[in-house]
Amino acid sequence: MKNMKIIGFVGLPGSGKGEASQIARQHGLAVVVMGDVIRQEAVRQNLEPTDQNLGRIGNALRASLGPDAVAKITFERAKASGKDVVVVDGLRSREEADFFRANADEFHLVEVCAPVEARLKWLAARGRPDDPGKSPANDGMQTDADAKINLPCKEPDSLAAAALEQRECREMGWGMCEAMKIADLKLINDGNLDDFREDVKRLLGLLVAGTSS
Repeated sequence: MKNMKIIGFVGLPGSGKGEASQIARQHGLAVVVMGDVIRQEAVRQNLEPTDQNLGRIGNALRASLGPDAVAKITFERAKASGKDVVVVDGLRSREEADFFRANADEFHLVEVCAPVEARLKWLAARGRPDDPGKSPANDGMQTDADAKINLPCKEPDSLAAAALEQRECREMGWGMCEAMKIADLKLINDGNLDDFREDVKRLLGLLVAGTSS
């Protein structure tokens, strides 16, 4: 049943999808993070939320239930929010985008882009267990915003770069490249957090207001 407007964010790891979603929350929008489906499954299986474990779980879900499996679970959570407009953070395939487009009154797919060097630094500073370049000294101490503009970031080493490349290859294997190609809009995150936040606020305002062009 079609009953809501969904604004989806797609982008490579560390591009700023989480920051965009935080802006949406601050402006009263419901946000459902697709990666939380995988992380919660890791908890259910009593597995550490490492990149390797989450990757295996994601592959297994899609292999057993279809390429849009995570989208279906996410959509049920979006409906459960009871909101007319829901932001979905973290699409990873064309099939997921097609599912949302087929099951929502309106669906707008937004690609979030950032340079690879910046993404590596932000991921290292974020310090989530599945991020490449996680620094124990920073674990739990910084927000995304702090990492981008206030606190120094450790330069990513070759191992972190290789880990990020491996993660990107896996997500591209799920079809992220095709999803990005069909994005309706693009947000550029070049490292200036204030500008990026303003761009996100303007874009959300237009989409929530009802424009579909």
